[in-house]
Amino acid sequence: MPKQSEFVDYLVESLQSLGAVRARAMFGGFGIYLNELMFGLVADDELFLKTDAQNETYFDELDLPHFEYEKQGKRLRMSYRRAPESALDESDELVSWALRSYQAALRARR
Repeated sequence: MPKQSEFVDYLVESLQSLGAVRARAMFGGFGIYLNELMFGLVADDELFLKTDAQNETYFDELDLPHFEYEKQGKRLRMSYRRAPESALDESDELVSWALRSYQAALRARR
């Protein structure tokens, strides 16, 4: 199980205004959860946020890459995209991006 990094600690602390945000180790990285719903993931100390048809344009405008991984020789793309660098430096902006991704996770659960 990977040790939680300072970056993950920073994210969890910065997002507490949304509620009891927590990180859970998974597949060599971490899932970022609110109310037991994953809306973000951290891989190699990079934050990726949940996307769907309603919030994808925010990521498109900044040309933010998708989270992809390889499985059995195939490249797979998940509905998560890298968070903008500016959001990592500004807590209000980070909360705003995270909230849109949490809402996407809520819609996906329905």
